[in-house]
Order: sequence, then structure tokens, then C-alpha cells
Amino acid sequence: MTSEAELISGCLLHDRIAQRQLYDRYKKAMYTLAYRITGDFDDANDVLQDAFLEVFRHLDQFRGDATLGAWIKQIVVRKSTKKKRLVTWQSLDDYPGESIDWGQIEINSAHLETAVLSLPDGFRTIFVLAEVEGYTHREIAVMLKISEGTSKSQLHHAKRRLRSILSSK
Repeated sequence: MTSEAELISGCLLHDRIAQRQLYDRYKKAMYTLAYRITGDFDDANDVLQDAFLEVFRHLDQFRGDATLGAWIKQIVVRKSTKKKRLVTWQSLDDYPGESIDWGQIEINSAHLETAVLSLPDGFRTIFVLAEVEGYTHREIAVMLKISEGTSKSQLHHAKRRLRSILSSK
């Protein structure tokens, strides 16, 4: 398997094989992320294409502060949220931060995926970034140019909505 450094070097030299290997290595995870944020297959495909175009155009700016995958993921998140310009953020900076009790709800992955996709855009974006991708509220706030309180409140409301959806099925 080609190392990350070798892929980057090859891509910077416009080596089509290296570019294809880089794309193949990350496409599935990045498409899944784009789909979870946009909630639409066509939008996710558009995001994936736009994101990898940006990756190849700006790979020379990759500083290596994080992994290449993390850098690409940030591009995908940015492109996904731009694709969904209708996202509305409810700013509740005084969010108390209590956890949601999921109770005895039985959840299978298909049911959960459907429930997550049914969330409003803002709720879904924050839920995916925090709970699926593992970003902190601080990281989400920086990425999406919102306050940490807004990120926390969106996650709180997303979990509450998910609990309602999942308990009704």
C-alpha cells in the first residue's frame, strides 16, 4: 500500500495513478459524510466531486498538521454545508447541556440512518459532525462559523428530535 506521503508527492507531480489512489482511498468515507450532511445522493455526489477538485488544486497547501483524511474531511464538511445554504442555526448560547436519555428504545442502523436523514439540515449537520465524526463543539463552531453554544443547542435539539422519531416507530 502506498503511504500518505508518497500519495501526496505523486499528486503534487500530477501523477494520475497517485491521484486515483488518493481518491479511491478516501471516496467512500467522504461520500458517506457528504450524504449524511446533505441528505441527498445527488448533492453528495456534487460535494464529493467539488471537494476532490479542491483537494487536487490545493494539495500544495496541506501542512500536515493533521492527517490527509482529516484535511479532506474538513473540505467535504465545508462543501456540504455550502451546498445546503438553507441551514438555519438556532442560537441558544445559554443551552444548559443536559444529556438526552435514550431510554429503552431499540435501534437498528437502517432505522437510525433514516431518522438522522429526516432531521432538519442544521440539526443533522451538527449531529453528524459531533456524534458520527467525533468533532468537538469548538471544532464544529470554527468549521461552520457559529458559536459553540449554537453547536451544543443544535446537538441537544437533534438528539431530542431523534428520540421522538425513534420512539414512535
